[in-house]
Amino acid sequence: MQNLKNNQIPEEVKSVHLIAICGTGMGALAAMFKEAGFEVTGSDHHVYPPMSTFLCEQGIQIAQGFRPENLSHRPDLVVVGNAVSKDNPEVVRMFEMGFPFCSLPQALNRFFIHGRAALTVVGTHGKTTTSALLAWVLSIAGLNPGFMVGGILKNFDRNYNIGTGPYFIVEGDEYDTAFFDKGPKFLHHTPSRAILTCVELDHADIYRDLDHVKQAFVDFVIAMPEEAVLVAWDGIPAIQEIVARVPCWIAMYGFGERSPWRLENVRFDRPWTRLEVTRRGEAFGTFKTPLMGRHNALNALAVIAVADDLRIPVDLISLALETFEGIKRRQEVRGIKRGITVMDDFAHHPTEVRETLAAVRAFYGNSRIVAVFEPRTNSSRRKVFQKVYPGCFDDADLVCIRKPPMLEKIPIEERFSSEELTRDLRNRGKEAYYFRDTDAIIDYLAKAAKPGDVILIMSNGGFDNIHERLLERL
Repeated sequence: MQNLKNNQIPEEVKSVHLIAICGTGMGALAAMFKEAGFEVTGSDHHVYPPMSTFLCEQGIQIAQGFRPENLSHRPDLVVVGNAVSKDNPEVVRMFEMGFPFCSLPQALNRFFIHGRAALTVVGTHGKTTTSALLAWVLSIAGLNPGFMVGGILKNFDRNYNIGTGPYFIVEGDEYDTAFFDKGPKFLHHTPSRAILTCVELDHADIYRDLDHVKQAFVDFVIAMPEEAVLVAWDGIPAIQEIVARVPCWIAMYGFGERSPWRLENVRFDRPWTRLEVTRRGEAFGTFKTPLMGRHNALNALAVIAVADDLRIPVDLISLALETFEGIKRRQEVRGIKRGITVMDDFAHHPTEVRETLAAVRAFYGNSRIVAVFEPRTNSSRRKVFQKVYPGCFDDADLVCIRKPPMLEKIPIEERFSSEELTRDLRNRGKEAYYFRDTDAIIDYLAKAAKPGDVILIMSNGGFDNIHERLLERL
């Protein structure tokens, strides 16, 4: 297959076309290109707000649907999204015409990271929050970092920044890069400092098992330069195995007695999570953050460790943690009606569901917690976690489980069963209900919700706009 070994990015590029422009990362890249002065076009088969509106506001022309004529203006470079297949009409025309092409991480490296120190956050969970918080810390420190992360930072109201400072923060994705490059995206980045938050089985559509996932992270860490620094969580054996292969400096963080960066105490005092941090056994500082939960306390600790390595003063780190407004779709309160709080979260992996519910329980201890879950990802629509999910809802008082959408795309023998999960939850003593569609959930909650309830809605998708529709009904 033709690839970048014989089809290099040209030395001079003035116009760029992005195939599948409306993804979170591709949309951010398009906006960065536009801001940097390039002529930018793009296409997608799902062109709708908010990304379509955002790109139009940037003056970027978007074609609805994939068609060969979308390349008739002969762009200098085509950026191919990772969801695009080799038989895509625009890809076929791209090859016919011999247009130079690349993937998102390759474009990011060449045009925006080149010549700067990359700070990369990797892990199966916590990447977005950790990289966003790191970007805010560097911004508060006056370093004007570049960044691209997987969620909208409320402090910036966007998920990217070109920046003029010496650092560029990347949320490193373990998912595959493109149809012509099946390796993880994060292998394209060579960081001066990296954070490794967690390693578990995820993306069951491309990873066979946990060992397969671990190998991807091993490939990432062994490629780090000897002078680089890896800040890694001390909480699971998988990471201990991975860091044993690391050629660079290692700084572990967590609750472990031998870790140089340690959380001595975490207290939840809504609206704050309060952290007492030690460095190599000595008190380093006491911090507070509006981020909920033990998992976010660990994310904050990882950022503190990197910030200290960058010689950012403790008072500025503290100010940044305190003023970080969070990320849209991460424990985001969408509204409060009749004393009922409706919260949105991106949680979908069993660990994320468990930790998010634990975080909400810690902050809303006197409230009834209503968990609404949509199994939507390629992993959660498969039965790989069927027996794991029931134990992840212990902190919920009432659980509503939706039938997985697009289940027809999963082989019958591999499909996840929401009915089975509901039965298993009831066997554990939980009040749990199964729903075939989103309308049924809204109808039920409009009647069942009570003042003081916290309704936590968990999905990695739009969930049929359930948040706004439920608030309207309430």
